[in-house]
Amino acid sequence: VLDDCHTLIEPLAEKRHIALHFPPAHGALFVRGDRTRVKQVLINLLSNAIKYNRDSGQVQVSCVETGDGRLRIAVQDTGDGLSADKIAQLFQPFNRLGQEASAGEGTGIGLVVSKRLVELMGGEIGMSSQVGVGSTFWVEFDLSAADTLAPADALPAPSAPSAVPASGPVRTLLYVEDNKANMELVEQLVARRAGLRLLGAADGMRGVLLARLHLPEVILMDINLPGISGLQALKILRDDPATRHIPVLALSANALPRDVERGMDAGFFRYLTKPVKVAEFMEALDVGLALADAVHHHG
Repeated sequence: VLDDCHTLIEPLAEKRHIALHFPPAHGALFVRGDRTRVKQVLINLLSNAIKYNRDSGQVQVSCVETGDGRLRIAVQDTGDGLSADKIAQLFQPFNRLGQEASAGEGTGIGLVVSKRLVELMGGEIGMSSQVGVGSTFWVEFDLSAADTLAPADALPAPSAPSAVPASGPVRTLLYVEDNKANMELVEQLVARRAGLRLLGAADGMRGVLLARLHLPEVILMDINLPGISGLQALKILRDDPATRHIPVLALSANALPRDVERGMDAGFFRYLTKPVKVAEFMEALDVGLALADAVHHHG
């Protein structure tokens, strides 16, 4: 999993001349958790470590057994560091630290999402920081004896058990999209899963209205929409206490890194580029549903 993360994050680091140090591979260690979600959390911590680092800084990744049957993976950066009061606010939902001060600063939605995912897997997440020196974010998971993680290349078959119990309640997805072909594709993908129903809206304002009316578990949002854009629609949803908690996934043809970054900064929990890749879409959908569950459980 760390190797995958390394490969994915390297181009981002190179852009800012940041040196990445990963631990040398020593025997396989397995943790109890879902491979995709563990990877997502690590990617989030790594991309933050690069984003809030200084140019030509360092990111050090360590991986140690804690002695009580757990594995701690830590990501250390050489950024500005955070003061104690900022650390206290870090894992609060929708908190953008010092956003007003500098465009590059908010910590986005990633940490809140990461915390929920880690806790869903029985793990722990935390951090320590020194102003002017940098920050270290860590996650801990229970070690498991063998490879209980799904192998990376095992694509979920349509009949695979998903995050939805067969007899469980029906969960609602809302897809805001003006392109019929895209809407039909997503309808087909969603139909593979038991217990999901899909609502469609062809423009952003209608999407916002349907979201308020039906309070879907997850919203899928195109960016280039007639009328208001997907980003504007997201802002309206975020500003409304009734819809603020709903995870929103971006599906967009805007595939430039800066578009993706702008989307993640705006608060999408994932940003997928079109054409939609089936496995990636299903995985993102599962994460969205897991987040929705976490929100309901934590109320």
